[in-house]
Amino acid sequence: MAQKQPQKAVPKGAEVVAAYLPGLPGSPGVYRMINGDGDVLYVGKAKSLKKRVASYTNLKRQSTRLRRMIGETVTMEFVTTHTEAEALLLEANLIKRYRPRYNILLRDDKSFPKIRLTGGHEFPQVLKHRGADTAKGEYFGPFASAWAVNETLTILQRAFFLRTCSDSVFSSRTRPCLLFQIKRCSGPCVGRINEADYGRLVAEARAFLRGDSRKIQTGLARRMQQASDGLDYEAAALYRDRISALTQIQSRQEINLAGLGEADVMAAHQAGGHTCVEVFFFRGGRNFGNRAYFPIHAKDQDEAQVLEAFIGQFYDNKVAPKTVLLSHRLENQSLLAAALAVTAGRKVAVTCPTRGDKRKLVEHALTNAREALGRRLSESASQRRLLEGVAETLGLDGPPERIEVYDNSHVSGTNAIGAMIVAGPEGLVKNAYRKFNIKGKDITPGDDYAMMHQVLTRRFARALKEDPERKSGQWPDLVLIDGGPGQLGVGLKVLEELGIEDMTMAGIAKGPDRNAGRERIHMAGREPFTLKPRDPVLYFLQRLRDEAHRFAIGFHRAKRGKAISKSALDGVPGIGPGRKKALLHHFGSAASVKSAGLADLQSVDGISHATAKKIYDWFNG
Repeated sequence: MAQKQPQKAVPKGAEVVAAYLPGLPGSPGVYRMINGDGDVLYVGKAKSLKKRVASYTNLKRQSTRLRRMIGETVTMEFVTTHTEAEALLLEANLIKRYRPRYNILLRDDKSFPKIRLTGGHEFPQVLKHRGADTAKGEYFGPFASAWAVNETLTILQRAFFLRTCSDSVFSSRTRPCLLFQIKRCSGPCVGRINEADYGRLVAEARAFLRGDSRKIQTGLARRMQQASDGLDYEAAALYRDRISALTQIQSRQEINLAGLGEADVMAAHQAGGHTCVEVFFFRGGRNFGNRAYFPIHAKDQDEAQVLEAFIGQFYDNKVAPKTVLLSHRLENQSLLAAALAVTAGRKVAVTCPTRGDKRKLVEHALTNAREALGRRLSESASQRRLLEGVAETLGLDGPPERIEVYDNSHVSGTNAIGAMIVAGPEGLVKNAYRKFNIKGKDITPGDDYAMMHQVLTRRFARALKEDPERKSGQWPDLVLIDGGPGQLGVGLKVLEELGIEDMTMAGIAKGPDRNAGRERIHMAGREPFTLKPRDPVLYFLQRLRDEAHRFAIGFHRAKRGKAISKSALDGVPGIGPGRKKALLHHFGSAASVKSAGLADLQSVDGISHATAKKIYDWFNG
């Protein structure tokens, strides 16, 4: 009997890296180190691919973390670029795509809101915008938050009376809206201002958004005085109110640096193995707000290394301003400036000021970074203690890294939805929240058990399909269900049907008379139990349940509101917005249209005999 030959071990580590060296060029490029499962471990850039990759073959000169990474590598992939700046841009893009374990990672990279002044209309609209700048018009920003945008939009309304309504609403108005009545709009929709005068307001608003608010304010003050001298006190009062609106936003600028123009200020502070990068946005010499980021990185990487990696990923999907001020000098600072200039199509100055007003801005950002990191570490420590308490209370092997909480919402069975929220060591993970529209006609309206069964089945069947090995971190350590033994039984049945055996599930039922603080916790194989009224773990579980309920109710109300806003005319073939509007104006309501006779329908402007017959047959066929 022939002996079975032992399988040849797959080469790993420095041996793999060395095998690639003969074929590598000495030109710029990007390399990827990949493990046996096909996961990208690390993405790096190089001025010379050959020299950079060769450095990995000398393990004695590598840190413990990098030796571990090299040891897991079974294959590598390479992309050559024309310049080192192009390599840096590609590196940032690939890091965001693959999220390698050994790279510094920017976790929160949502797009920033902007203000858009629409184009292609004689009376431009001003509105909040998020996403790509593809629509016609001018864009101003970015702003650090939606709150900052909304505040500026309010100022624009009060100071320049620009319309915020959509083009469809604008074209259908027959009388001024409430905003005109409270002096927040100039009423172009009903001819209360001509195109030339509105154009002057648009030009002033544009100048304001570009930082010329004081010049505008001076002009308004002059016109107010002229109106007052001419005894036109109503016009003078209007100019006074506009000046007041501009003064209000100027007085709220904590930092204002004349001549700064477009600039982002980035400061990094490190403590306890974590780093906070605080970003301030200045446009037109005004502070457009700030935001704190907490990149994932190894403990041996310093502020400058984290900041450099952060900047590349931060500007991967956005254009850098003319100036970027930093708290730390970077090793590849000039290269970074060249890369940002490529995407911006103009020069970008990346500097680390050491004195003067610009340094004061950086110091202010550093103070905010220090305070934000302090709050983050304090919250993380408290959260960890709570998770340890949850583990002890529910008998888990260790503090849960991911908790999922489920709830349903409906009104008498209508607009039924399910909702899932997620929490972990750093609090609520809102980008992991999920909504479920309850599908299928086989579910009896109001059947909470059937709804929960569908939601959990869809969630975990998809998890089994997409990540059966549970390597992506998307599987929960604990599932909480808002409900008692019935809901828990449904959840356990779903796990049994899907063959999932090693997952802890608990139901949180409200106490007698639905009193908060007297909740009963139900788990498989245990008698229902309660926690002491002042137990921090009880408060924590209550907050999670209430957050799930809040999220579910919000989604349900949005869905119900959308359903209510639909008209019975929406489904009639051949009835577009114009005919729908004509019918509603003639009959007053969709219900009256439904009960109208054929002759009545035919008498409506724009409704032919054939169209009237379609409408009549639709409702009476």
